[in-house]
This record gives sequence, structure tokens and C-alpha cells, in this order.
Amino acid sequence: MLNPSYPLRTDRLTLRPFTEDDLHPLHAIHRLPEVARYLYGEPHDLEQTRASLAKKATSAALTDEGQALSLAVQLTATGELIGDATLFWHSRTHRSGEIGYSFHPGHHGNGYATETARVLLRLGFEELGLHRITGRLDGRNHASARVLERLGMRREAHLVENEFVKGEWTDEVIYAMLRREWDAHPLTKESP
Repeated sequence: MLNPSYPLRTDRLTLRPFTEDDLHPLHAIHRLPEVARYLYGEPHDLEQTRASLAKKATSAALTDEGQALSLAVQLTATGELIGDATLFWHSRTHRSGEIGYSFHPGHHGNGYATETARVLLRLGFEELGLHRITGRLDGRNHASARVLERLGMRREAHLVENEFVKGEWTDEVIYAMLRREWDAHPLTKESP
């Protein structure tokens, strides 16, 4: 079980549960074609964002496998919502999970995804007690691959044309990290 003590802070970011007040800032992110480019769905209209937010707002804790923890990511200095992050708990038996994140393109290149993913890994390994955490991405999403590599995650698989997404065959790349690798990696010593 994981019920974090909110808000979670890094040097520059605040991660917290979503609220109804996040509708328009979240929509400003998920309506963009650049954000949806490597995801399964298309850019969201306002009602799709509203439905997504309703689900995210009820996902502030993990009580059992099969659930996802959804966190709003905001700049601490300004309070601006710049992205969202997810920790999936796949299996209690295998102690496995997965991380995911998306950010407004106006904030790419600042290290926010790496900072956020580090928090997700810490929550998964140190608080939920996971043994293994993965990150899956579209093979063309080189920026996200660099984030996972910076965190010390290992590229385990490149599945060639394994999914038909948005009218085309796409590759999937899978990264992973074990708890013992997390414990040994120097980035775990940086501020959460």
C-alpha cells in the first residue's frame, strides 16, 4: 500500500494529487498534438480531459495491484501545472510497477521529467517496496529514452512494429530497473 504524505517536493517541483481546479491547466497540456504524439490516444477535447481528470483525482493512493497513482506536477516557484506523472502497481506477487509522465512542451529540456521520474522510482522502490519498475515508450520518443537512461534504467527490449497505433506500426522500447540497482545508483542520493 502507498499513501504518500503530500505534497512531495523536489528542489524545483511540487507533486500532489489532482483536484477539479486542474481542469484547464491539464487541458492546456493534453489538447496538444505534441503531447499525444507518442501516446495511444489523440489530443483531448475538454470533455475528454474532464473525464481523465475525474479518474486522476481519485488516484492519490495505491491500495492494491492494478491501480495507478496519478500526480500533478507543478513548478514550486509559480504554482504552474506543467505535467502529470503516474506510478502503476502491476503485481503484488512480482512486486512490479511502471512509471509514466507527460509535460507541456514549453517546459521540455529543463530536467523536469527526470526530476519527476526520480520521485516515482523512489515511491515505487522505497515506499511501495517494488522489486522491478519499467518504463515503456514509443521507439521514436528519444527524449523520454534519455530521461530513463539518465536515471540509470536499463534498455531491455526494442520490440519492432509490435503495435498498430494511430494508423501505423510502431516500435516499443522497454526500460527497467531493479531495487538493488536503484539502491546502488548515485541519483538516488539527490534530493527527492
